[in-house]
Amino acid sequence: MKSYIVATIAAGTLTAGSLLVGVAAAAPTAQSAEQTVKSLQTSGYHVIVNRTGAAPLSDCTVLGVRQGQTHATHDSRGGSSINTTVISQTIYVDVAC
Repeated sequence: MKSYIVATIAAGTLTAGSLLVGVAAAAPTAQSAEQTVKSLQTSGYHVIVNRTGAAPLSDCTVLGVRQGQTHATHDSRGGSSINTTVISQTIYVDVAC
């Protein structure tokens, strides 16, 4: 039983680490805030925009992209290795307008 818990924690840690690398690469500086949000949504992320100012998103500048919560399932049916399936990923995009 303890080996399953350790394996689950290890798999979750590896998954979280790989997601953070993907988010860092997903924060292009040459794109507008609107293009960045669309790009992240196209990549399958649930994007939450934290905006300072009232201008349209197309006139905003991206200040940062942060990893949010990831929902995943871990399944080890049949006694084989644990399979991790990511259900949803949230990304926070901080913008100034």
